[in-house]
Amino acid sequence: MPALFNKSLDESANKSLSVLAVPAFNDNYLWLIHDGRLAAVVDPGDAQPILAALAAHGLTLAAILLTHHHADHVGGVQTLLQHYKVPVFGPAGEAIDGVTSPLREGDTATIPELGLSLSVLDVPGHTSGHIAYVAQGQPWLFCGDTLFAGGCGRLFEGSPAQMVASLAKLASLPGDTQVYCAHEYTISNLRFALAVEPDNARLVERMAAEQAKRARQQATVPSTIALENATNPFLRYLEPSIIASLQGDGRLTTKDGPVAAFAALREWKNNFK
Repeated sequence: MPALFNKSLDESANKSLSVLAVPAFNDNYLWLIHDGRLAAVVDPGDAQPILAALAAHGLTLAAILLTHHHADHVGGVQTLLQHYKVPVFGPAGEAIDGVTSPLREGDTATIPELGLSLSVLDVPGHTSGHIAYVAQGQPWLFCGDTLFAGGCGRLFEGSPAQMVASLAKLASLPGDTQVYCAHEYTISNLRFALAVEPDNARLVERMAAEQAKRARQQATVPSTIALENATNPFLRYLEPSIIASLQGDGRLTTKDGPVAAFAALREWKNNFK
């Protein structure tokens, strides 16, 4: 595990429930929502860090929540189910082994033992059936690989139009909503954002703050919806300064519409060094 990611656990508390970040692989975050006794895990790509965190904090697993089918988000499910017989919530639009409660937008994932209910949003784009969870009564968004701190997921299965619509749903959440995304991609995302929108003072300020966190081996997530709306180019793709950057590089013409602008921005990021 890289030095800047080599930290055990990071915790933020909200009333009686807390969210615990469990680092995994090179740059994943697996999330444990807990009350000090019971826990629900979001996107357990690897079972071992979760089992270790549960043991270290005296927690018992009560549920598994999945956002999409990629292995680094579901790879630990079967092992966890060998230790805990718990419900598994996941996207109705994707085939994931072990899911007992398939969900789509408008559904609610309820974990009564934790007093936790999460509203479900369909957010296709990264994958065709990707979902996100918005906690009820807590300012928490668990968005998998749809929205990142300073960026968004690659379009492996969905279309630019789908991702535009998905990100618009997330961008419209209250500004204080904490964004629990699944990867520590923030610095590389912000490098791209600065190339796209170099005169954004809030973005320059954010880069300095996030670099300082990483120098201290601290996580840069959760972010907030307000911060993403102010600095994330994939939520700001229609800003005149970003359109000018796209047009200046010949990536966009004056005849192209909003979806084409987003697609051009995503393609630029795909090849950004």
